[in-house]
Amino acid sequence: MVTRIGANIRHVSDQTTQPEAPLSLTPGERVIPSWNEPLVAAATRPIGGPLGEHAAVGRHWFWSPQRVGLLLACLALVLSWFGKASCIQQYTDDSGTHQLDWRAGRPFVAMCYSDIIPLYSSERLNNSDTFPYVTSWTENAGTAKETTRYMEYPVATGLFQWINAKLTEAWLSVAEAGWLPGALPVAVYFNISALWLALAWLVTVWATGRSLKRRPWDAALVAISPLVLVHVFTNFDAIATAFTATALLAWARRRPEIAGFLLGLGAAAKLYPLLLLIPLLFLCLRAGKVKQWALAAGLAVATFVVVNVPFALAAPTGWWEFFRLNTARPMDPDSLYNVISHLSGWAGFDGKLATGETPVVLNAVVAVLFLAACAGIGYVTLKAPRRPRLGQLAFLVVAAFLLTNKVWSPQYSLWLVPLAVLAIPRWRLLLGWMILDALVWAPRMMYYLGVDNKGLPQDWFLGAVVVRDLAVVGLCALVIRDIHQPRKDPVRAAGDDDPIGGFLDGAPDLRAVKPASTPQAQDVRA
Repeated sequence: MVTRIGANIRHVSDQTTQPEAPLSLTPGERVIPSWNEPLVAAATRPIGGPLGEHAAVGRHWFWSPQRVGLLLACLALVLSWFGKASCIQQYTDDSGTHQLDWRAGRPFVAMCYSDIIPLYSSERLNNSDTFPYVTSWTENAGTAKETTRYMEYPVATGLFQWINAKLTEAWLSVAEAGWLPGALPVAVYFNISALWLALAWLVTVWATGRSLKRRPWDAALVAISPLVLVHVFTNFDAIATAFTATALLAWARRRPEIAGFLLGLGAAAKLYPLLLLIPLLFLCLRAGKVKQWALAAGLAVATFVVVNVPFALAAPTGWWEFFRLNTARPMDPDSLYNVISHLSGWAGFDGKLATGETPVVLNAVVAVLFLAACAGIGYVTLKAPRRPRLGQLAFLVVAAFLLTNKVWSPQYSLWLVPLAVLAIPRWRLLLGWMILDALVWAPRMMYYLGVDNKGLPQDWFLGAVVVRDLAVVGLCALVIRDIHQPRKDPVRAAGDDDPIGGFLDGAPDLRAVKPASTPQAQDVRA
């Protein structure tokens, strides 16, 4: 952090201007957000204004940008927990039994809904004799919709839930002896899960901050993201973001074997970390670093297989449940396919999970569109006048996956937060998008509340979805603009090549791309 010492500090008031950010920094020199981000400059006015020209940087014995970022993340996580706490309140029914208070649509009215709470019973985690992928149960027994169900999450996430359920049992046992406070089992389970998810997000903030090198303050965007306030405890996605962020850090430090191992573990929790192998492949092909990519990809696949094979062999039907449900799952209310279907009245994307109808057309369209998007990103990578940064391509690939996928659960937006900070370190722009995306939660909850209960009609919710998606498309367009005009990229304008590129950082292209014969293109190559 910065220590301001007496006369060495130049106070910047409303009548003075902050120092101009240099176009190119010396090695090791930090980027100062209060110099080149108007939002940050305005936020610093209550504490003395932007950083002075002669301020002593990096001298404080304890406070550093990373520790400040982690502190901000802790505050955001506390606020996020309070936002969900309304959904673990209890009441006493007429028989004197304590019940979870979800009366009168509380999860939607209070907007505190979290998947963690209903999953405790729906995945049979409240039974002490269950084990993921081995234990099965029957839904809709005695009807035409009768199905046998198993744990529906990937292996690492399923085990995470089961371990937390066992910790809940242990907590309640100790609470009965009077050594710990008691509560409803589901409330204890939620709090234990929230603790680990909070630690996972702190790891995400830490790893992103370490990856940013000369822009450590940008990690504050990950720490205080409005999406964290709303969604870090909505589901279990913080586990995958932690593995993804640490994998990128390992790659940045030229440890492809560790990066691959972490990506494999992340994929065992949520499949999306494997998507990062796509931009890495494109960049390594252009830079002639295919061996490093093959090592990372091989270890990622091997790790994923090692984690999954024991369950696939011991309980193949239960292990396959996650993949079966994702194949048979219909379009999500948050997807563009649902918007198209609703506006056009066309039922070609339809599929009924309850009756086992697989949406074949929808699955094919999703696959074709995503592959086409990846092909386009590959073309941009290989034809750009300067090799793109890893953060830029990682954001494009994951954003393309979400935009073309049939499911965009609200917590999936957390995947984009650290990647967006790496790709587009523009504070006002990113905070605007994060606020917009987080606000979609309100019409979503009001839509699920139902019009009969004074909720919102579907059109309002779908309108918010379209605005959210257009915002992400706009970010992707800006990234592509920065790729083709590197001088407008804040990272490269400061003199860096690819801070998280690892072997790619500063590496020559295997086949250099000839610049266009325009003054602008020649300036870019220079």
